[in-house]
Amino acid sequence: MANMSDDPGDPQPDTGYDDTGVPTFESVREKIENRFETSIGAQELDAETPEGRTVEKQYQDRQRAAADRLEQIRASMRDDEH
Repeated sequence: MANMSDDPGDPQPDTGYDDTGVPTFESVREKIENRFETSIGAQELDAETPEGRTVEKQYQDRQRAAADRLEQIRASMRDDEH
């Protein structure tokens, strides 16, 4: 008595690889999507922690300071032209 899984008409489970061992497009896309979703989730979690908020505030403060300094440099260059 043969098992149902021994029937050659049964579809084989998708392993993510073709007969030559090359990953299928679907398996590669799925891996990329999973990694992307994981990274987005990690970013969201990081933003919700006190450390994450502190880093974000430090970044914003640095950006603001850089913009202020750039404006000072531009103003001094305009003053030097006159």
